[in-house]
Amino acid sequence: MTSLIRHVTIDCADAYTLGTFWSQVLDQPLHEEDHPGDPMALIESAGVLFVTVPDAKTVKNRVHLDLQPQDRTRDEEVERLLALGATVVDDQRRPDGTGWVVMGDPEGNEFCVERSAGERGE
Repeated sequence: MTSLIRHVTIDCADAYTLGTFWSQVLDQPLHEEDHPGDPMALIESAGVLFVTVPDAKTVKNRVHLDLQPQDRTRDEEVERLLALGATVVDDQRRPDGTGWVVMGDPEGNEFCVERSAGERGE
């Protein structure tokens, strides 16, 4: 038998609040049993688990998520995520339209927004 990745777990200061942000990013609900103040929050369909820990984030992530918009352009997605509370950490967009944007979630965890499949010609 082999193993499979059941969840990607993200340590955070407030699992429910950060889980709610990512729930909006991914347009997927938090698990029905998750509530404010819970030590864990799960976006089951995406396999992303948020766990409240006492330690603050202090360095760059060793693992991060790369997002590819499905129904909008990269730039439209960046604007939507900014409105949800994300920040731009590093803008790698190039004049020819290629590139990506490194963003931070409300707790500073980095993630990237790539071009959509349509923008990539896929």
